[in-house]
Amino acid sequence: MEVRVDKYLWAMRIYKTRSIAADACKNGRITMNGVQLKPSRTFKIGDRFSVRKGPITYSYRVLQLSENRLGAKLVPDYMQDITAPDQLELLELARMAGQTGRDRGTGRPTKKDRREIETFMSDSYLDELDWEEEE
Repeated sequence: MEVRVDKYLWAMRIYKTRSIAADACKNGRITMNGVQLKPSRTFKIGDRFSVRKGPITYSYRVLQLSENRLGAKLVPDYMQDITAPDQLELLELARMAGQTGRDRGTGRPTKKDRREIETFMSDSYLDELDWEEEE
């Protein structure tokens, strides 16, 4: 049995839709042995392929074939993740860099910032201030 590349990538939940999987193939993001794969190419059991998503290249081995989309818990029975440790390290570094948050004063105000602004702009806050009248 053989399964088309785009159908397998969709069934194994690597891509959300089959058309996105086909576009990834056409754009050269799916390779096997250094050769770019077309969406119509077929996978066999034991094939190894790579998927480039952003700066990370994931590597997988086909254990079983399926044309139907699987539940996420069943995917490890059909496909083995053999991604190199250095690629996983890049992924972890990207996650850590993304958790730094935004600098105060940049971007849209947070809910807390908005509440402070509303308190500042309210009439009751202005009434609390002691205004010295000049004579």
